Amino acid sequence: MGVVLGEGKYRYEAVEGWGALPDGMKLGEVAAIAVDDRDRVYVFNRSTNPMVVFDRDGNFLSTWGQELFKWPHGLHIGPDQSIYCTDEGSHTVCKCTLDGKLLMRIGVPGEAAPRMSCRPFNRCTHTALAPNGDIYVSDGYGNAAVHKFSPDGKHLLSWGGPGCDKGQFNLPHNIHCDADGLVYVADRENHRIQIFDGDGRYQGQWNNLHRPSAMFMTPGPCPLCFVGEIAPYMAVNRETPNLGPRISILSGGEVVGRLNSHGGPGNGAGQFTSPHAIAMSQSGDLYVGEVTVSSWPSLFPGRPLPENLNSLKKLKRLPEA
Repeated sequence: MGVVLGEGKYRYEAVEGWGALPDGMKLGEVAAIAVDDRDRVYVFNRSTNPMVVFDRDGNFLSTWGQELFKWPHGLHIGPDQSIYCTDEGSHTVCKCTLDGKLLMRIGVPGEAAPRMSCRPFNRCTHTALAPNGDIYVSDGYGNAAVHKFSPDGKHLLSWGGPGCDKGQFNLPHNIHCDADGLVYVADRENHRIQIFDGDGRYQGQWNNLHRPSAMFMTPGPCPLCFVGEIAPYMAVNRETPNLGPRISILSGGEVVGRLNSHGGPGNGAGQFTSPHAIAMSQSGDLYVGEVTVSSWPSLFPGRPLPENLNSLKKLKRLPEA
């Protein structure tokens, strides 16, 4: 058995070498991952092949999106199996078929809203669907807002603004909706997940998280929330333990399990540098995407990047110990 992360009900084995690519093809930073209802895995990465698709066994199937995307950031597959691709670089959200046909685009490629204007979009980060089909977009790197759209892409409302008070954001980095229509926003640099109703009214927040970056919620009532927490980057706390990088598993805002980077941050089996994407297969296995090129200089100043970056990882769910 390989490296095992977690304990009790939440144990996962690091699967080495998952994801075979054709000769000459390489993945860039894996910003987002989604899994369809046939367990095909969609890897949204920062390379000349922005969408790479694998089957459940890691066999390469296809690639697309070369003409659509500039700097990938978020993915979400809807109940109808259309895929919503949030592209930070072009300030757009593209709704596509699973083979890459563009169905709808929200935003104008290359046209950013004024910085911190609370208008869509300025370097948007992720997309979520409500049970009724409404679309929510977190808008985080050049803005501090969440935007709501109708299923056909009509802008309905926006909320937020920069700051650390309730309803304000300091880099809203990820977003998800639960079965009741509540909206969960990973407010990364405020170290919390804020919760809103469908019209942006503040409902509460989950604290005791360190820079929540990736986020995945299981479907149905009483969901589990898997949160990729990233490490501190300042020299004074860079090597402080118990702050990440790691994946925390929450139920109702309470931590029920943690997958800590094996032996500390790194590029090896069972190690994380910056877990930027999390998705789950039908059997409960996890796929984790990393933005190691961006995170490495801050984690390991002065150390060269590894030659073979491990930006896509599979963690196989194990029985309870």
